[in-house]
This record gives sequence, C-alpha cells and structure tokens, in this order.
Amino acid sequence: MSKKNDLQLLRINYLRGPNIWTYRPVLETWLDLGELEDHPSHLLPGFNERLCALLPALEEHHCGVGERGGFLQRLREGTWCGHVLEHVVIELLNLAGMPTGFGQTRSTSQRGVYRMVFRAREEQVARAALAEGHRLLMAAINDEAFDVAAAVARVREQVDDTYFGPSTAAIVGAATERGIPHIRLNDGNLVQLGHGARQRRIWTAETDRTSAIAEGIAGDKDLTKRLLKSCGVPVPEGEVVDSVEAAWEAAQDIGLPVALKPTDGNHGRGVTLDLTSREDIEAAYAYADLHGSEVMVERHVPGQEHRLLVVGGRVVAAARGETAWVTGDGRSTVSELVDAQINTDPRRGETEDFPLGLIETDKDGAVLSDLQRQGLAPDAVPASGRRVLIQRNGNVAIDCSDQVHPEVDHIVSLAARVVGLDIAGVDVVAEDISRPLAEQGGAIVEVNAGPGLLMHLRPAEGMPRPVGQAIIDHLFAETESGRIPIVGVAGTRGTHTIARLVAWLVHLSGRHVGLACRDGLFLGGRRIEHGDCAHWEASHRLLINRQVEVAVVENGAEAILRDGLAYDRCQVGVVTDLDGAAALTAFDIRESDQMLKVLRTQVDVVLPDGVAVLNADDERVAELAGLCDGEVILYGVDAATPVLQAQRAQGGRAVFLRHGRAILATGGVETQGPEFTRGRMAEVPPETMLAAIAAAWALGIAPELAAAGIETFQLEPKTTH
Repeated sequence: MSKKNDLQLLRINYLRGPNIWTYRPVLETWLDLGELEDHPSHLLPGFNERLCALLPALEEHHCGVGERGGFLQRLREGTWCGHVLEHVVIELLNLAGMPTGFGQTRSTSQRGVYRMVFRAREEQVARAALAEGHRLLMAAINDEAFDVAAAVARVREQVDDTYFGPSTAAIVGAATERGIPHIRLNDGNLVQLGHGARQRRIWTAETDRTSAIAEGIAGDKDLTKRLLKSCGVPVPEGEVVDSVEAAWEAAQDIGLPVALKPTDGNHGRGVTLDLTSREDIEAAYAYADLHGSEVMVERHVPGQEHRLLVVGGRVVAAARGETAWVTGDGRSTVSELVDAQINTDPRRGETEDFPLGLIETDKDGAVLSDLQRQGLAPDAVPASGRRVLIQRNGNVAIDCSDQVHPEVDHIVSLAARVVGLDIAGVDVVAEDISRPLAEQGGAIVEVNAGPGLLMHLRPAEGMPRPVGQAIIDHLFAETESGRIPIVGVAGTRGTHTIARLVAWLVHLSGRHVGLACRDGLFLGGRRIEHGDCAHWEASHRLLINRQVEVAVVENGAEAILRDGLAYDRCQVGVVTDLDGAAALTAFDIRESDQMLKVLRTQVDVVLPDGVAVLNADDERVAELAGLCDGEVILYGVDAATPVLQAQRAQGGRAVFLRHGRAILATGGVETQGPEFTRGRMAEVPPETMLAAIAAAWALGIAPELAAAGIETFQLEPKTTH
C-alpha cells in the first residue's frame, strides 16, 4: 500500500462553556482528510488490525452502536478517519488517567472536511492528546512504528501540570455534585465556587474564611502550644532554643526522651523523635535548624501519630500513622532493603495519587538520624533477621475516623477554634485514639492550616471519607448554590437594547448588576469598557466580580460558536430570532434552520427553576420551549397569535401588546404592564420592548417598577467611566 498523505488539522478551537455540542468544554477540530476521504477504514489494508494492536482497549468503546465492541464494528464496516481520530484521542486520554466519554465527528458542506470534538477539561491536555492521537493514527495508516507508552506519558505530563491536585479536585467535585459552579482563577489550585456576590474561594484546603491571623498562629508552633495550653488543651511541654547547648539543657529540664522540631516547619520536615542522648540531640538540632527559623525541644509523647481533620468546628475524618521497618537478610544494604520491602508497596509513589510517599534513605534527615542511632547507614548491611527502624512518622494513611473517642473529638475541635482555623489538620499522638487523651498521656502536637486531604480521600487502609463534601457543606448552606441570577440574551434583533433595559430595571430594583453587551461592559450604571463586549471574556469578568448580584449577558451566535457560553446555567434565557446565518459561513452555518442548533444552547442551560423567554412571532423560536428545563414565557406583538393562545390555554405566561401597552398574562389572568409606544420609546421596535419586559417579569420585577424604569431608560448608554 502506498503511503497516505497526512490528514490536515485546519483549525483547533477550545469551547470553554456550553456549546452546540454539549454542556461541557470541548476541543473542536476542523479536519481535512484529503485523499483519505476516499479510503474509509475497511479500505485501508491491515489498518484495523494495526490500530487495535496499538490500542487494544478500543474494544471497550461503544460508539453509536451502544454496546461493547461497537466501535470495532464500525471499523470493520468502514468509517472515516476523522471518526477514528476521535476515538484514538479519547483512548489516549483514558490511558493517561483522564477518561472522557464524549466525542462526536460530523461532516461539513465541504467534501472531505469534518468537525471533530471531544470532551476536554483543560485545553493544554486536550491539545496534547490531539497531537499524539494524530501521529498515532497516521502511523497506523502507513504501517509505521509508534511508541504508545511514550505518547501516553507526554499526555500524562500535561495532566500532572494542569489538573487540580487531589484535595482541590475533591472539593470541586463535591461542589459539582451540589450544582455549584466553579471557575479556576489561576494555573494552580485557586478556585472560585459560585458566581459574583455569592461566590466563595478555596486554595487547596484553605478558604476565604481562613483567617490570615490564624494561619500565622498555626505556623508558629510555640505560640500555638501556649494558646492551646491556656485553654486546657493537652500539649507537650517544650522550650524554644538557639543552640545545641541550650537544647541539651532544655532536654534535661524537661526530661528524656524528647523531640526536636522547627517551630515553623510543616509536613513533618525537620522532626526527630524519642531522643535520649546528647549526641542524638546535637544531630537532631542540626536537622531541625535546617528546616526552620527556630528550634523547639519538647517532651516526647509515646504513641502513634494521628491526623484529625476539622472542618467548620467538627472532626470529619481521622487517619493513623505507622512506623516503617525492614528486616535484614545479611546481604542487602539498608537502602536495598527499603526499596525491596517498603517502596514496593503499591500504596507508595512519587505523585499525589499515592497515599504514601517513597522513602529515600540517603536524603531524608530523619531517616538518617534514626539509622545513625542504630549504628547504621544507608549502605550498611544489617544482619539476617535484624529489624531496623526506618521511619517513625510521615506514614499517616490508615483511616480511623470511626474510632475517635468523643472527648478526643471535643479537644481537637477546641484546638482548631483556639487557633482560629475553619479547616485544620490537628496532629495527635496517642496510644489509642478511642480513649481519652488524659488517661493515656496523649497530646496535641501540631495544628496545621491548609491540611492535605489525600490521606482521607485515598487511605492506604480503611474507608475513604467525603471530606470534600464536608468542606462544601461548611461553605454553603443546604439551600445555597452559589449562583446569582444570570440573564442570557441570544439572537440579533435588538438584543443589546434588551440586555441594557433588563440591566437597568435590575439596577432600579436595588441590586448591583453587571452587563456585557455590544455597547460595552457595565457595572451598576457605569460603563467601564467601551466597544463590543458581547463575548466570553467580558461575561467571565462579571462572574468573578464579587460585587455583581445579577449578570446580564448578550450572546451572539458567533460568540457561542467561537467560545461557548461563559456560564453553565442561567436563570433567564432569551431568544429573539434565528437571523444572522449569512455572517457565519466560517462556521459552516448557511441557513436559518442551522441557527436553531446554535441558539438552542441558550435555552438548554436554563435552570429548572428558571425561565426561557421566547419570541412567539417566530414559530421555530417558540418551539424551543420543549427544550427548556424550566418555565417558558412567550412574547409577541399580537395576542391572537396561535402560539400565544395555546400557551395561555395551558395556563402558561405570555406578554403581548394591546393598545400601546404591554399585557402580562398568566393563563386567562391579565395584568397591565408598561406603556411604551409613545414618546422616545416609540423608536424601539415593540418586540424588543416586550422581550425586555418579559425577562424582567421572569426575574420577579414588578410591572410598576418596569414602567418607571422604561420612563427613565437612556436609549444611548452614558459615556461615563
């Protein structure tokens, strides 16, 4: 078989919000198959076999057949390479640990050119998967070698670089379960939950309720201990020292054994336990000094290390640690024993996906110290049968949430409140966490801000705990969703005027409103940016503004096709018409019927308790009512329009014109609305005014206020900044 020319990726576009394909972000690629248009899969000798050898799990893809093996059936019957690329990319994402079940490939009006999309949480990961999938596909077509493992590793590297860490992902996932939207505010783990004035923010396991003062207190172990002790919380007595001599004197005063730690360290760095000699204390002092600004000597508390997670004043999870030992065989060094007996544990790894970390005997100061105290070094060979202590702490990953004694729960919750943290990781040393601390000499040794959640989400032993849900429940009451009312206005006829008038009426109702439309970007009554702002970026700015209580957004069809919507759901969605196809040929939109698929996006995202406002004078627009999850208000100039009459006959809401005045009807009950066909407002087409009045009604704005607002509305926006 002759070598086939490469299929061309004509255009790659990341749709960041709900779009014509799905509610979720997708990567959309325009493909030109070239000569491959005449060579579907069953006409490429050996292609199907080579592809399945490279990606055996393609057998699991259902495709349109709807069952396992469905995609392979399509390959055998013959399918085009754009469709094949879709499945190759999806499988590479699956192998990279980011499974996605959504993809579509559709032909365009141009022969051999297709639009292929797949679900993409992060743009850079999607682009990497597309590039690797493209190379794999051409290698399979042309019978060339391809390293699948290396390709997956490159995609996985992008996943590791761009995706949330496990703690943030758990919190965001819990928010999604509750219908709370989220916006990533940086490349890391700073995330906004909710929109506008109802948002909350998290940075990993810290929230916008986490006090900077409390965080500062938690970072000073000596201050933390003094505050806890003053409130009756059991803590080991200790002393801050500035030299080895002072450390030895403090140890003698406190009584051996002791522990040394940096006063401002974290994650167990610089901590050495159970010290009984001056030599050990000298080595431990140097190690602690390396990891902090000051060194503390404190009484060694016998027992096991525990981490209890406190959220909103209550303990929601607990994990226990275990010491790590190896047993000598008379041949292997300590380092070799650690690699063979500890690091082979499947619970251990280098990334955050693993509940336990790998032990590096030659780099971990605490490990080196313990080995030295046993007369060993990493390259020493212990005698056969000799047990060697490798690590005393740092292995906290065994769930014990159900074993915590109520008194321990109370003391730990008190410790978090004393420090002032809304979310805290409290370290407790005790022989038995199911008994009160006082009767066993247990103590709280640290209170940490921004605790890691992985040990509770993926414990090495025991049941995972829903700590992300606990944090969301702490930030949002049961009835709260973090959402502000969003009004989306889609179409071409007067949509900027509708958006501006609705925003003005909301402003008069006493709420701080943000508006993004082709006339600019507005906050309250002030225009803060001139020019066309009916696009994703401007709308996004409204949603992250903590002042905005209601957002009004104009969405043209081009903005939906280019970026998707800036919001996942809205309270009110307005569609005025299906015009504008002539300007969208770059998106292969050529007639008004195709506009239905574009503008239905605005109706698809209306919340179940929201309202779609649709133009009854265009039957195709009115038919979008069947796609709405919420209520529908139809508007039209003539009350006799059959669609309006049918709406009212079913008890639905409608807005229409009678004698120069808007009439607001619910079934057979009518309420007089604003008059607007005389004076300066007579310049505005009546259907534009009716759409705005209907949207205001959907927001609960009283007809009297709407009438007053229309009287004071400025047809041209002010030029103030």
